[in-house]
Amino acid sequence: MILTVRPVCAQTNGPAIASLRMERPMDGIRPDEAARLEVLARYDILDTAPEEAFSDLAILAAQLCGAPIALVSLVDAGRQWFKAAVGIEAAETPRDASFCAHAIGQPGLFVVPDARVDGRFAANPLVTGDPGIRFYAGSPLVTPDGFGLGTLCVMDRVPRDLRPEQADALRALGRQVVSQLELRRHVAELRQAVIAATWPNCGRPSSTARGRRRRSA
Repeated sequence: MILTVRPVCAQTNGPAIASLRMERPMDGIRPDEAARLEVLARYDILDTAPEEAFSDLAILAAQLCGAPIALVSLVDAGRQWFKAAVGIEAAETPRDASFCAHAIGQPGLFVVPDARVDGRFAANPLVTGDPGIRFYAGSPLVTPDGFGLGTLCVMDRVPRDLRPEQADALRALGRQVVSQLELRRHVAELRQAVIAATWPNCGRPSSTARGRRRRSA
């Protein structure tokens, strides 16, 4: 499924002008937003170093979609943070300037052919200033339990759309990002289980320390 945002022409008493019906922002904030943020924290990935597996998927997305910008973006409470980025230097942007915060609330690809004529994005600083975004397409990164954590997205500085095969490729790569997130989380959990089994008292006070506390009490 592709959700494509199209401009709406408003009719006035004078000549028709191109504008958009201003809608309430669909910024991805759901009734279960607290639970979504808790799930995101469980993956323990925010503010971590770049990893080749994610960077490679962003590179492939940019190449297959013919886009100069591609991101693996994770939407936090007040920001979107980039685990991988092609074509931009920033590590994060405010959530209220995020296309991806809109995309995570959608059931499929979220496509904006021309942000300049979309009422939700026309005044966005990422549109009016650097990097001058016009086109956006994002595949939501949905966990097995149904939470949208972010997107694999591509952007361009000119209005355009995705060909059907490019849309299919972006969806497939998005699923691979989710698989990498799951693999990363499972490896971390296994590592913690091994540590707990090997050093069962790791992180707990020693018996000597507990004895000292009892005597001092």
